[in-house]
Amino acid sequence: MQIENKTIIIGGESVMPGKSRFVKITIDRLPTGTLIDIPVYVFNAKKPGPVVLVQAGLHGDEVNGVEIVRRMLHDGSFKVDTGAVIAVPILNIFGFIHYSRDVPDGKDVNRSFPGTKSGSMASRIAYNYLNEILPQIDVAIDLHTGGGQRHNFPQIRYTKEDQNSAALAKMFNAPLTFTSKLIKGSFRNAAFRLNKPAIVFEAGESMRFDEYSIQEGISGVNRVFVALEMMEGSVDDVNKPKPTIHLETRKWLRSPTAGIFIPSILNGSKVEKGTVLGIVSDTYAKKTKQIKAPFEGYIICLNHQAVVNQGDAILHIASVEL
Repeated sequence: MQIENKTIIIGGESVMPGKSRFVKITIDRLPTGTLIDIPVYVFNAKKPGPVVLVQAGLHGDEVNGVEIVRRMLHDGSFKVDTGAVIAVPILNIFGFIHYSRDVPDGKDVNRSFPGTKSGSMASRIAYNYLNEILPQIDVAIDLHTGGGQRHNFPQIRYTKEDQNSAALAKMFNAPLTFTSKLIKGSFRNAAFRLNKPAIVFEAGESMRFDEYSIQEGISGVNRVFVALEMMEGSVDDVNKPKPTIHLETRKWLRSPTAGIFIPSILNGSKVEKGTVLGIVSDTYAKKTKQIKAPFEGYIICLNHQAVVNQGDAILHIASVEL
Protein backbone atom coordinates (compact mmCIF):
# COMPACT_ATOMS: atom_id res chain seq x y z
CA MET A 1 0.00 0.00 0.00
CA GLN A 2 1.34 3.42 -1.00
CA ILE A 3 1.84 5.54 2.11
CA GLU A 4 3.53 8.54 0.49
CA ASN A 5 2.69 10.54 -2.59
CA LYS A 6 4.79 10.34 -5.74
CA THR A 7 7.40 12.86 -6.83
CA ILE A 8 6.39 15.09 -9.75
CA ILE A 9 9.07 16.09 -12.26
CA ILE A 10 8.50 19.00 -14.66
CA GLY A 11 11.11 20.91 -16.62
CA GLY A 12 13.83 18.83 -14.99
CA GLU A 13 12.74 20.03 -11.55
CA SER A 14 11.54 17.56 -8.90
CA VAL A 15 8.70 18.36 -6.50
CA MET A 16 8.82 15.93 -3.58
CA PRO A 17 5.78 14.88 -1.50
CA GLY A 18 4.77 17.63 0.90
CA LYS A 19 6.41 20.35 -1.21
CA SER A 20 5.13 23.13 -3.47
CA ARG A 21 7.18 24.67 -6.24
CA PHE A 22 7.07 27.02 -9.20
CA VAL A 23 8.72 25.49 -12.27
CA LYS A 24 8.91 26.32 -15.98
CA ILE A 25 8.72 24.50 -19.30
CA THR A 26 11.06 26.28 -21.72
CA ILE A 27 9.51 26.66 -25.17
CA ASP A 28 11.14 29.27 -27.37
CA ARG A 29 12.69 32.72 -27.68
CA LEU A 30 11.28 35.98 -28.97
CA PRO A 31 13.18 37.57 -31.89
CA THR A 32 14.90 39.73 -29.25
CA GLY A 33 16.33 36.60 -27.63
CA THR A 34 14.00 36.77 -24.63
CA LEU A 35 13.15 33.29 -23.34
CA ILE A 36 9.50 32.26 -23.26
CA ASP A 37 8.44 29.63 -20.70
CA ILE A 38 5.18 28.04 -19.63
CA PRO A 39 4.72 28.80 -15.89
CA VAL A 40 3.69 25.76 -13.85
CA TYR A 41 2.79 25.63 -10.16
CA VAL A 42 2.98 22.25 -8.44
CA PHE A 43 1.34 21.56 -5.08
CA ASN A 44 2.27 18.05 -3.97
CA ALA A 45 0.68 16.75 -0.76
CA LYS A 46 2.37 14.17 1.44
CA LYS A 47 -0.55 11.76 1.30
CA PRO A 48 -1.19 9.85 -1.95
CA GLY A 49 -4.12 10.75 -4.14
CA PRO A 50 -5.06 11.85 -7.66
CA VAL A 51 -3.05 14.39 -9.63
CA VAL A 52 -5.32 17.10 -11.07
CA LEU A 53 -4.26 19.49 -13.82
CA VAL A 54 -5.99 22.87 -13.79
CA GLN A 55 -4.98 24.89 -16.83
CA ALA A 56 -5.96 28.18 -18.46
CA GLY A 57 -4.82 30.43 -21.28
CA LEU A 58 -4.58 27.73 -23.95
CA HIS A 59 -6.00 30.54 -26.05
CA GLY A 60 -4.10 33.66 -25.04
CA ASP A 61 -7.10 36.01 -25.06
CA GLU A 62 -9.28 33.89 -22.75
CA VAL A 63 -8.64 35.80 -19.55
CA ASN A 64 -11.46 34.47 -17.34
CA GLY A 65 -9.66 31.14 -16.96
CA VAL A 66 -6.40 32.96 -16.23
CA GLU A 67 -8.15 34.90 -13.47
CA ILE A 68 -9.69 31.74 -11.99
CA VAL A 69 -6.25 30.17 -11.60
CA ARG A 70 -4.70 33.43 -10.38
CA ARG A 71 -7.28 33.84 -7.61
CA MET A 72 -6.93 30.23 -6.52
CA LEU A 73 -3.15 30.65 -6.39
CA HIS A 74 -3.59 33.83 -4.34
CA ASP A 75 -6.06 32.20 -1.94
CA GLY A 76 -4.00 29.03 -1.46
CA SER A 77 -6.84 26.90 -2.85
CA PHE A 78 -4.47 24.49 -4.59
CA LYS A 79 -2.78 23.38 -1.35
CA VAL A 80 -4.64 20.09 -1.08
CA ASP A 81 -4.43 17.46 1.67
CA THR A 82 -3.94 14.45 -0.61
CA GLY A 83 -2.68 13.96 -4.15
CA ALA A 84 -1.36 16.89 -6.13
CA VAL A 85 -2.44 19.86 -8.20
CA ILE A 86 -0.58 21.08 -11.26
CA ALA A 87 -1.80 24.62 -11.99
CA VAL A 88 -0.98 26.39 -15.25
CA PRO A 89 -2.34 29.96 -15.31
CA ILE A 90 -1.20 30.77 -18.88
CA LEU A 91 -0.39 27.98 -21.30
CA ASN A 92 -0.12 30.12 -24.43
CA ILE A 93 2.26 32.87 -23.29
CA PHE A 94 2.76 34.08 -26.87
CA GLY A 95 -0.95 34.60 -27.42
CA PHE A 96 -1.39 36.22 -24.00
CA ILE A 97 1.18 38.97 -24.54
CA HIS A 98 -0.31 39.68 -27.99
CA TYR A 99 -3.96 39.66 -26.76
CA SER A 100 -4.52 36.87 -29.26
CA ARG A 101 -6.15 33.45 -29.43
CA ASP A 102 -3.21 32.12 -31.44
CA VAL A 103 0.59 32.26 -31.50
CA PRO A 104 2.38 34.83 -33.72
CA ASP A 105 2.52 32.48 -36.73
CA GLY A 106 -1.29 32.36 -36.76
CA LYS A 107 -1.64 28.75 -35.61
CA ASP A 108 -3.97 27.60 -32.83
CA VAL A 109 -2.20 25.63 -30.09
CA ASN A 110 -5.50 23.89 -29.34
CA ARG A 111 -5.49 22.44 -32.85
CA SER A 112 -1.82 21.39 -32.71
CA PHE A 113 -1.75 18.45 -30.27
CA PRO A 114 0.07 16.11 -29.95
CA GLY A 115 2.59 18.34 -31.74
CA THR A 116 6.13 17.67 -32.88
CA LYS A 117 9.52 18.41 -31.37
CA SER A 118 10.77 20.43 -34.34
CA GLY A 119 7.52 21.72 -35.87
CA SER A 120 5.87 25.14 -35.85
CA MET A 121 5.73 27.22 -32.70
CA ALA A 122 2.23 25.98 -31.85
CA SER A 123 3.28 22.39 -32.54
CA ARG A 124 6.31 22.67 -30.27
CA ILE A 125 4.27 24.18 -27.45
CA ALA A 126 1.80 21.28 -27.73
CA TYR A 127 4.56 18.67 -27.93
CA ASN A 128 6.54 19.90 -24.93
CA TYR A 129 3.47 20.48 -22.79
CA LEU A 130 1.95 17.11 -23.62
CA ASN A 131 5.12 15.18 -22.85
CA GLU A 132 5.97 17.08 -19.67
CA ILE A 133 2.51 17.21 -18.08
CA LEU A 134 0.10 14.56 -19.36
CA PRO A 135 2.01 11.43 -18.25
CA GLN A 136 1.90 12.62 -14.62
CA ILE A 137 -1.76 13.56 -14.22
CA ASP A 138 -4.95 11.60 -13.58
CA VAL A 139 -7.56 14.15 -14.69
CA ALA A 140 -7.57 17.59 -16.32
CA ILE A 141 -9.75 20.70 -16.06
CA ASP A 142 -9.28 23.01 -19.07
CA LEU A 143 -10.59 26.56 -18.57
CA HIS A 144 -11.84 28.47 -21.64
CA THR A 145 -14.10 31.35 -22.70
CA GLY A 146 -16.05 32.17 -25.83
CA GLY A 147 -14.04 33.49 -28.78
CA GLY A 148 -14.35 37.06 -30.03
CA GLN A 149 -17.37 38.77 -28.47
CA ARG A 150 -19.31 35.54 -28.02
CA HIS A 151 -20.18 35.13 -24.34
CA ASN A 152 -20.59 31.55 -23.12
CA PHE A 153 -22.88 31.00 -20.17
CA PRO A 154 -20.89 28.86 -17.65
CA GLN A 155 -20.90 25.31 -19.00
CA ILE A 156 -18.95 22.07 -18.89
CA ARG A 157 -18.22 20.03 -21.99
CA TYR A 158 -17.07 16.44 -21.75
CA THR A 159 -16.37 13.46 -24.01
CA LYS A 160 -19.34 11.17 -24.60
CA GLU A 161 -17.12 8.12 -25.12
CA ASP A 162 -15.35 8.64 -21.77
CA GLN A 163 -17.42 7.80 -18.70
CA ASN A 164 -14.65 9.07 -16.43
CA SER A 165 -14.92 12.53 -17.97
CA ALA A 166 -18.70 12.34 -17.42
CA ALA A 167 -18.03 11.61 -13.74
CA LEU A 168 -15.60 14.54 -13.59
CA ALA A 169 -18.21 16.83 -15.16
CA LYS A 170 -20.70 15.72 -12.52
CA MET A 171 -18.21 16.61 -9.77
CA PHE A 172 -17.66 20.09 -11.26
CA ASN A 173 -21.44 20.65 -11.47
CA ALA A 174 -21.47 23.74 -13.68
CA PRO A 175 -24.83 25.44 -14.37
CA LEU A 176 -24.96 23.68 -17.77
CA THR A 177 -23.38 20.39 -18.90
CA PHE A 178 -23.30 18.58 -22.24
CA THR A 179 -21.22 16.24 -24.36
CA SER A 180 -19.04 17.66 -27.11
CA LYS A 181 -17.35 15.93 -30.03
CA LEU A 182 -13.59 15.56 -29.94
CA ILE A 183 -11.83 18.02 -32.24
CA LYS A 184 -8.73 16.93 -34.11
CA GLY A 185 -5.62 18.48 -32.62
CA SER A 186 -7.32 19.65 -29.41
CA PHE A 187 -5.94 19.17 -25.92
CA ARG A 188 -9.03 17.19 -24.88
CA ASN A 189 -8.60 14.86 -27.85
CA ALA A 190 -4.94 14.28 -26.96
CA ALA A 191 -5.87 13.60 -23.33
CA PHE A 192 -8.58 11.14 -24.40
CA ARG A 193 -6.08 9.20 -26.51
CA LEU A 194 -3.83 8.92 -23.46
CA ASN A 195 -6.76 7.76 -21.32
CA LYS A 196 -6.67 10.95 -19.23
CA PRO A 197 -10.21 12.21 -18.47
CA ALA A 198 -10.54 15.91 -19.30
CA ILE A 199 -13.39 18.41 -19.11
CA VAL A 200 -13.61 21.89 -20.64
CA PHE A 201 -15.15 24.76 -18.68
CA GLU A 202 -16.43 27.47 -21.03
CA ALA A 203 -17.53 30.76 -19.49
CA GLY A 204 -17.55 34.42 -20.49
CA GLU A 205 -15.93 36.02 -23.52
CA SER A 206 -12.37 36.83 -24.56
CA MET A 207 -10.51 39.84 -23.12
CA ARG A 208 -13.32 40.68 -20.70
CA PHE A 209 -13.71 39.61 -17.07
CA ASP A 210 -17.08 38.17 -16.02
CA GLU A 211 -17.39 37.82 -12.25
CA TYR A 212 -20.17 35.24 -12.33
CA SER A 213 -18.14 33.04 -14.69
CA ILE A 214 -15.03 33.38 -12.53
CA GLN A 215 -16.88 32.45 -9.35
CA GLU A 216 -18.55 29.46 -11.02
CA GLY A 217 -15.15 28.26 -12.22
CA ILE A 218 -13.54 28.55 -8.79
CA SER A 219 -16.46 26.77 -7.11
CA GLY A 220 -16.44 23.99 -9.71
CA VAL A 221 -12.73 23.29 -9.30
CA ASN A 222 -13.11 23.21 -5.53
CA ARG A 223 -16.03 20.79 -5.84
CA VAL A 224 -13.80 18.46 -7.85
CA PHE A 225 -11.16 18.58 -5.11
CA VAL A 226 -13.75 17.77 -2.46
CA ALA A 227 -15.32 14.97 -4.51
CA LEU A 228 -11.90 13.40 -5.09
CA GLU A 229 -11.25 13.62 -1.33
CA MET A 230 -8.25 15.87 -1.88
CA MET A 231 -9.53 18.28 0.74
CA GLU A 232 -11.99 18.13 3.63
CA GLY A 233 -15.56 19.29 3.35
CA SER A 234 -18.81 18.55 1.63
CA VAL A 235 -19.64 19.29 -1.98
CA ASP A 236 -22.77 21.05 -0.69
CA ASP A 237 -20.54 23.41 1.30
CA VAL A 238 -19.06 24.88 -1.91
CA ASN A 239 -21.65 27.61 -2.61
CA LYS A 240 -24.48 25.04 -2.30
CA PRO A 241 -24.92 24.65 -6.07
CA LYS A 242 -28.10 23.73 -7.91
CA PRO A 243 -27.95 20.48 -9.90
CA THR A 244 -26.47 20.98 -13.35
CA ILE A 245 -28.81 21.09 -16.35
CA HIS A 246 -27.90 18.42 -18.90
CA LEU A 247 -28.29 19.62 -22.48
CA GLU A 248 -28.54 17.71 -25.73
CA THR A 249 -29.32 19.18 -29.18
CA ARG A 250 -27.48 22.44 -29.88
CA LYS A 251 -28.03 24.91 -32.68
CA TRP A 252 -26.40 28.19 -33.67
CA LEU A 253 -28.91 30.82 -34.78
CA ARG A 254 -27.45 33.03 -37.49
CA SER A 255 -28.25 36.52 -38.60
CA PRO A 256 -30.79 36.47 -41.44
CA THR A 257 -29.45 39.75 -42.81
CA ALA A 258 -26.77 42.37 -42.19
CA GLY A 259 -27.48 45.09 -39.67
CA ILE A 260 -27.66 45.83 -35.97
CA PHE A 261 -28.25 42.89 -33.60
CA ILE A 262 -30.32 43.73 -30.52
CA PRO A 263 -30.88 40.74 -28.19
CA SER A 264 -33.99 40.68 -26.01
CA ILE A 265 -33.05 37.71 -23.85
CA LEU A 266 -30.43 37.19 -21.16
CA ASN A 267 -27.70 34.62 -21.65
CA GLY A 268 -28.50 31.40 -19.77
CA SER A 269 -32.26 31.97 -19.97
CA LYS A 270 -34.73 29.17 -20.51
CA VAL A 271 -36.94 29.90 -23.53
CA GLU A 272 -40.00 28.38 -25.13
CA LYS A 273 -40.28 27.50 -28.81
CA GLY A 274 -41.16 30.63 -30.78
CA THR A 275 -39.86 33.07 -28.16
CA VAL A 276 -38.46 36.23 -29.76
CA LEU A 277 -34.79 36.26 -28.77
CA GLY A 278 -33.84 39.50 -30.48
CA ILE A 279 -33.97 41.46 -33.71
CA VAL A 280 -31.67 42.39 -36.55
CA SER A 281 -32.44 45.81 -37.96
CA ASP A 282 -30.91 47.93 -40.70
CA THR A 283 -29.32 51.15 -39.45
CA TYR A 284 -32.20 53.27 -40.83
CA ALA A 285 -34.92 51.35 -38.93
CA LYS A 286 -36.74 50.53 -42.15
CA LYS A 287 -36.38 46.74 -42.05
CA THR A 288 -36.40 44.54 -38.97
CA LYS A 289 -36.26 40.77 -38.69
CA GLN A 290 -37.01 38.80 -35.55
CA ILE A 291 -34.90 35.91 -34.25
CA LYS A 292 -37.11 33.21 -32.73
CA ALA A 293 -36.28 30.11 -30.70
CA PRO A 294 -36.61 27.01 -32.94
CA PHE A 295 -37.29 24.80 -29.92
CA GLU A 296 -37.59 24.91 -26.13
CA GLY A 297 -34.24 25.12 -24.39
CA TYR A 298 -31.55 27.32 -22.88
CA ILE A 299 -29.48 30.11 -24.39
CA ILE A 300 -25.88 28.98 -23.84
CA CYS A 301 -24.00 31.65 -25.81
CA LEU A 302 -24.79 35.22 -26.81
CA ASN A 303 -22.86 37.27 -29.37
CA HIS A 304 -22.19 40.77 -28.02
CA GLN A 305 -21.18 42.06 -31.44
CA ALA A 306 -23.69 44.79 -32.26
CA VAL A 307 -22.95 45.09 -35.98
CA VAL A 308 -23.46 41.79 -37.79
CA ASN A 309 -23.31 40.40 -41.30
CA GLN A 310 -25.71 37.93 -42.81
CA GLY A 311 -24.86 34.42 -41.57
CA ASP A 312 -23.01 35.53 -38.44
CA ALA A 313 -23.57 33.27 -35.41
CA ILE A 314 -25.48 35.39 -32.90
CA LEU A 315 -27.17 32.98 -30.47
CA HIS A 316 -26.47 29.41 -29.37
CA ILE A 317 -29.44 27.44 -28.05
CA ALA A 318 -29.57 23.91 -26.60
CA SER A 319 -32.43 21.61 -25.64
CA VAL A 320 -32.64 19.77 -22.32
CA GLU A 321 -31.52 16.13 -22.36
CA LEU A 322 -34.47 13.77 -22.07
